[in-house]
Amino acid sequence: MRGFGFSKFIPKQIPKGGFDELLKLFLELLNYTAGDAGEALAWLNELDKQYNITNDEYGMGDFIDELKQKGYLDENKQDGSFSITAKAEQSIRQSALEEIFGKLKKSGKGNHRSPQSGQGDERNAERREFEFGDSLDQIDMTQSIHNAQVNHGITGDFMMTERDLEVEEMDYKTLTSTVLMIDISHSMILYGEDRITPAKKVAMALAELIRTKYPKDTLDIVVFGNDAWPISLQDLPYLQVGPYHTNTYAGLELATDMLRRRKTHNKQIFMITDGKPTCLKEGNRYYKNSIGLDRKVVNKTLNMAAQCKRLKIPITTFMIAKDPYLQQFVRKFTETNGGRAFYSSLNGLGEYIFEDYIKNRRRTVR
Repeated sequence: MRGFGFSKFIPKQIPKGGFDELLKLFLELLNYTAGDAGEALAWLNELDKQYNITNDEYGMGDFIDELKQKGYLDENKQDGSFSITAKAEQSIRQSALEEIFGKLKKSGKGNHRSPQSGQGDERNAERREFEFGDSLDQIDMTQSIHNAQVNHGITGDFMMTERDLEVEEMDYKTLTSTVLMIDISHSMILYGEDRITPAKKVAMALAELIRTKYPKDTLDIVVFGNDAWPISLQDLPYLQVGPYHTNTYAGLELATDMLRRRKTHNKQIFMITDGKPTCLKEGNRYYKNSIGLDRKVVNKTLNMAAQCKRLKIPITTFMIAKDPYLQQFVRKFTETNGGRAFYSSLNGLGEYIFEDYIKNRRRTVR
């Protein structure tokens, strides 16, 4: 007699410790310690004391030895301090990418296509009648045979005409140049809220996504406080907030100059900020005002947003503060530029940026 036999399921005990499990936790801690390996290991040791994440067979000393053997950690022979390697930096980026990209909805992943159809590079789901100039490999033979049978019947000799042919639409692949601006002013860690770590993690994940999946795209990273300056991909794990005001104008000016040099049609700026510009540089002095929204600072920042619009560079602002008057400024800024604004929680920041990046890659700005 056929059938199924059932027995009691006894799950295996989830092992504690082990290199792979501890490595994930170590890489996550490095985001919060700005790449300080010694501090991350100290935190990991405290977590082990509290939650017993290692066992008698594999202790913290074994983990540190294996980190060094596998090329994640370097030890200074003179003072015994630790520093992470390029391999560890790449692992941090890959871990951030898996965490953020894995949360996206299936429909949101996209294939990086533009909305223009025709003699393109990549098939999409749309179909249309055959037209002169279409290549033969675009013809959907299954659907074309079906059309012929419907139009001419299935009795007698099979017949197919040009009007029965159906072709698959093709999309043009696009190239996109993106500048990601990260606010590193002191307000990004005020009121007990760590805003810089999620911003930094998103930047690393986006950089890894572009490097691995869309290598022809470009991503430049700009940080802005009292001034603005570019940073490299290797600098990201070590990025920290400084005792700075927020010179949004300088950040936009630098980002625009960088995009001017890119020979692509699609150009965009992503800006992660708490939304309040408080600083301008005038010659060798800094004009600063943290009280409310300074009219002089705001007007110059809005003028820069309008200049980006004339250059066809949309700005997408990811606002991570909830103050109504700051959100009102961001709405005015977005209206001036013709871009978009997302009022995001820190937890949802990565999904917002990834979905918007992929969506924007399907546009072609002429």
